[in-house]
Amino acid sequence: MSPIPAHTRSTPRDLSARPEHSPDSPLSIHALTVAYQRKPVLWDVEFEATASRLIAIVGPNGAGKSTLIKACLGLIAPAAGRVEFWGEPYRRVRTRVGYVPQRESVDWDFPVSALDVAAMGRYARIGWCRPVTRAHKRAALDALDRVGMADLSKRQISQLSGGQQQRVFLARALAQEADLYFMDEPFAGVDAATERAIIDVLRTLRSQGKTVICVHHDLQTVPEYFDEAMLLNMRVVATGAVEDVFTRENLVATYGGRLTLLDEASEALARAARGGA
Repeated sequence: MSPIPAHTRSTPRDLSARPEHSPDSPLSIHALTVAYQRKPVLWDVEFEATASRLIAIVGPNGAGKSTLIKACLGLIAPAAGRVEFWGEPYRRVRTRVGYVPQRESVDWDFPVSALDVAAMGRYARIGWCRPVTRAHKRAALDALDRVGMADLSKRQISQLSGGQQQRVFLARALAQEADLYFMDEPFAGVDAATERAIIDVLRTLRSQGKTVICVHHDLQTVPEYFDEAMLLNMRVVATGAVEDVFTRENLVATYGGRLTLLDEASEALARAARGGA
């Protein structure tokens, strides 16, 4: 793999010329670069999230979308730049940040029930190696109820369908009672009923003043589901309100010449502009 070119190595590390981000923003990304074996995966990413919004991260496969979330959460070390949450590093506010990973990254054969998984969202409040009290179990059960899984709370997660498993992981995040949620393709591989349940939950979170940032792959539903979007292909192509940045020009810059995909996205945007007619 090729190393980062010598003449550009210092560029993303130079934060002095960058505009200051608001300390009230739930997420501020400053000149973030991530590399695997010295090959850049994300390059000089600059982003500031608006509070109380549903925000989509969209881009082609290999664009760095999941890597961006993992770098924000400290699961991957950046080569340069920094990430702040409400003006603070992640370690100081981690209880305010929830995360729903890709379903494929989870060991679903682990012998725990749906309620056990949901209760994991309470651990920051309970403390490690301490018993889950009745009050915390009620909170976890309430989170399962919000995603339509309360009746299956005692079911082993390995016995659940893919859509049900995704709902359980969403319940775990809800049980945390966070203010900012990262979700990595929460709609991938789920049935229509689960997709509707998830978007209803996300809209409720937004109405409660929460911010949700989702890696999303279906361009047709971006205008319907999200308020803002980040178009990403190693670098940020555009960010802002969906109606402003979700344009054919930006999509071509992000995805290249995949015209069928872009035509479908353009039609979805046109439908949204007509009010869903």
